[in-house]
Amino acid sequence: MPFSRTLSALFAMGLSATLAGGAWAQSTAPLTDGEVKKMDPKAQTITLAHGPIQNLDMPAMTMVFKAGTPALLGKVKVGDKVKFRAEMPNGTLTVTAIALAK
Repeated sequence: MPFSRTLSALFAMGLSATLAGGAWAQSTAPLTDGEVKKMDPKAQTITLAHGPIQNLDMPAMTMVFKAGTPALLGKVKVGDKVKFRAEMPNGTLTVTAIALAK
């Protein structure tokens, strides 16, 4: 197979994988209940005690996540009950959305 056709085929497979399980699919992941236990703005991390995270097939536990943006850490404080979305871009557990639970 010529290089250009091979490259096109690989691109098409990558695009299909992205649409099926990548950013678009993950951005519709359900929100998870949690409680903010610790925040480290310098390291851009947040520690959450959380319920099961369905889209990551993860049981309830307490763990550290990377904050998707610095602004996310400004929305909450230690002790807050929250709803959040966690994803795994580039293999890093990351909080991509967070809000106070109502």
